[in-house]
Amino acid sequence: MPAKSSYDLIYSVVRSIPPGRVATYGQIAALAGLPGHARQVGYALNALPDEHDVPWHRVINAKGKVSLRAGGGFDDLQRRLLEAEGVLFDCRDAVSLLEFGWRPRSQPRVNSAQ
Repeated sequence: MPAKSSYDLIYSVVRSIPPGRVATYGQIAALAGLPGHARQVGYALNALPDEHDVPWHRVINAKGKVSLRAGGGFDDLQRRLLEAEGVLFDCRDAVSLLEFGWRPRSQPRVNSAQ
């Protein structure tokens, strides 16, 4: 079987984030076996097809904030989706990573040989 692409590995990790939790781009990169490639996580999420099952809205930046995206409007949508899951934003428009950050009990299975 062909190896999974880096985007497939990223999507697999993002699918593991439970509702009401967030993860950072850098955290997703590290869990996908791509440490230091946080920007690639952003590229992967931006490349999602219209029909997908990846909860992209649960990925935020290391400051606990929603990152602005090209095309506009997605930052508001992302915030609304997170708030609908019970994630709270403070007066600085940031999420507390201590309170809402995802801490997997075990590393998600991202088998590159699939």
